[in-house]
Amino acid sequence: MTRGCPFDPPAELGRLREQEAVSAATLWDGSTAWLVTRFAEQRAVLSDGRFSSDPTRPGYPHINAGSSLVRRRSKTMMAMDDPEHEVYRRMLTQDFTIRRVEALRPRIQRIVDELIDELIAAGPPADLVTQFALPVPSRVICELLGVPYADHEFFQRLSGALVSGGSAPGEVIAAGLELRSYLSGLLADKLREPADDLLSRLATERLATGQLTTVQAADMAVLMLIAGHETTANMIALGTLALLENPDQLIELQKDPEPRFVAGAVEELLRYLTISHSGRRRVATEDVEIGGQLIRAGDGVVVTNDSGNRDPAAFPDPDVLDLRRPARHHLAFGFGPHQCLGQSLARVELQVVYGTLYRRLPTLRLAVGLDQINFKQDMLVYGVHSLPVEW
Repeated sequence: MTRGCPFDPPAELGRLREQEAVSAATLWDGSTAWLVTRFAEQRAVLSDGRFSSDPTRPGYPHINAGSSLVRRRSKTMMAMDDPEHEVYRRMLTQDFTIRRVEALRPRIQRIVDELIDELIAAGPPADLVTQFALPVPSRVICELLGVPYADHEFFQRLSGALVSGGSAPGEVIAAGLELRSYLSGLLADKLREPADDLLSRLATERLATGQLTTVQAADMAVLMLIAGHETTANMIALGTLALLENPDQLIELQKDPEPRFVAGAVEELLRYLTISHSGRRRVATEDVEIGGQLIRAGDGVVVTNDSGNRDPAAFPDPDVLDLRRPARHHLAFGFGPHQCLGQSLARVELQVVYGTLYRRLPTLRLAVGLDQINFKQDMLVYGVHSLPVEW
């Protein structure tokens, strides 16, 4: 696809990247921050302990007013620096190891097949978002955490408010508190009747022993619940649309079901789409030089990872979707100590989906024109609000 298509980062980011690695920008509240647009410099920032993830530090470049309020009131490990961050991360690592996630692959396959069976039984047309893309990761993360899937409409509504760029600050705070209260109740239930799920382990191993308070455990659960379905759901739907708009690549995926190729295709789609469009945000704790630019202590930094994943210095011909490209070094999951904890789970889910959906529905196509697709320009996670398809 050519630059300017709905799968591309803003053209201005490309122009900035060509001119210099680090550029000054004005944020929503009138404050200034540094935009880091090149791949190499982005990795340097994300792996450097002199750049803090703590949103309570002066100069931190908040996304918007709602995000500023939430991140100051509800501190998750995303908003911590080492060594505190590492302590909290280690509490969850065992549930997201490659071995643990691979053991879930048969169950994920059954979920995907069941939902495709339902699509086929209902017949076309269908909204791939509500009937497939959103239910797949929602069911998976509910089973992993121990959250009743029957409550999915409730937590998806609150999650939507939290990731919407258009939510008023009061709405964001209310949604966060309601979701925290809901998960606090589930943690209390798990203390009384533990099961083989992540919330039960948090309750019995961390909450009951005093390592975490109820608020801390609930906020960790909120983060996992939202991150566990929002990002993957958007990748399923937007990835499908990108493949439908690049039929030569879709044919490649349909004719080569070999797991290694499917896994590589997932990495390229993650690179190409980079659905987290708000960037990785940091604040300098010391004077640091990045890309020839001196960043002073207290300066905010925004790492535009969608721009980095289209950097020709890292990915030749980067605006082309090429499923045979070696792309695993992309920055879609971040880099350094805060690299996405759930990336192994996301990869397996996407491998199962991309390796199954187009094989079982080989004539899958858009039911409307591309110009009728409503893209999530108003959300912190990019995607489509709906995807009408037929077959």
